[in-house]
Amino acid sequence: MLFVLGVMLFGAVFWAIVRQKNMQNWLGNYIRHILKRPVPVNGPKHVLFCFVDHYEPQWGRQISIEQERARVDRWFNDYPAVAGQFKDADGCYPKHCFYYPEEEYRFEHLAKISDLCYRGFGEIEVHLHHDNDTSDNLRKTLTNFTELLHRDHGAFVRDEATGALSYSFIHGNWSLNNCRPDGRWCGVNDELIVLKETGCYADFTFPSAPSNTQPAMVNAIYYAKDKPGQPNSHNTGRLVEVNGKPWGDLMLITGPIGLNWKVRKKGIFPQIENADVRKSMPPTPERVDLWVNSNIHVAGRPEWVFVKVHTHGTQEEDMDTLLGAPFANMCAHLQAKYNDGDNYVLHYVSAREMYNIAKAAEAGESGNPNNFRDYLIAKPKNMPLLKKELGTKGM
Repeated sequence: MLFVLGVMLFGAVFWAIVRQKNMQNWLGNYIRHILKRPVPVNGPKHVLFCFVDHYEPQWGRQISIEQERARVDRWFNDYPAVAGQFKDADGCYPKHCFYYPEEEYRFEHLAKISDLCYRGFGEIEVHLHHDNDTSDNLRKTLTNFTELLHRDHGAFVRDEATGALSYSFIHGNWSLNNCRPDGRWCGVNDELIVLKETGCYADFTFPSAPSNTQPAMVNAIYYAKDKPGQPNSHNTGRLVEVNGKPWGDLMLITGPIGLNWKVRKKGIFPQIENADVRKSMPPTPERVDLWVNSNIHVAGRPEWVFVKVHTHGTQEEDMDTLLGAPFANMCAHLQAKYNDGDNYVLHYVSAREMYNIAKAAEAGESGNPNNFRDYLIAKPKNMPLLKKELGTKGM
């Protein structure tokens, strides 16, 4: 009887924690994912490593322009110094994807970021915080912002068929497609359709756990379809698969999510692994291994492993982690364990390149994914920093 009561008590406590951490929506799919029998792979596994950043120079309250500049300058000066020490199997540096918020635009910040991208250290993409928005206003906002970034900073390339600029997206406050239960920080139930119509090729928002915005689809590359008038349409979808066809409105490329049993709350309950990198969650070798072992891939192409991690890179307390020894140690581990040429081959990729490689896999391509970095969407022509322009356009 005591044993039964103990089991019931543990179960009740466990379920309370599940609810507290908003795990009830995705835990079942995660368990099914880890129970899948691994598919045998002939030859080495190719690890595609992508670092996306909710890059917000105005983060916080009462931020001065001097503090914004200090944040951007820290990246401009320090990232090439630390990332420039490492190259993947293809000779590429670690690539940082700067998802820059539309509402925080300043020419001088983007001019410096564009220069980093021009030198091979990353690419510029689209981030947006909005609330109580409308479809028409969102469409205008995204079109105007992508055109501005293209004209003044060389971001993106234009789709010859549609005329729209091709970009990827991360939603502020994790609220893609109005998915927050309280309806805050979006307001647009057909956001997937608006994104598609304005040139977005993929969303890179998730995982967002332990937020209640975390979708049920985990450790997956999948298509989502908007349900007319309903929020959170991306909660479920169809996996991208080899020799498959595009479906729905938008591809979502998610990062690793799971349970880290080596880090436990009160020594019992595992920490949620959500691919977030910061001072309190440094990119240790153990976490890197968890990311790779999450085994995210296009269905039918298990030898191409997609690892997408994220951060909020302009917060001062985290910069020593992102621009110092922890980042360097992460890269050193990636290159020591996942770039031996026999068991693993490492590829540092941008979000655009990761999407291109996913589409190549869908089309049945195989072999070295390095051959497909520009498969559908070409590399943008980012602009080098012209200091004289800072004086004329400035803030």
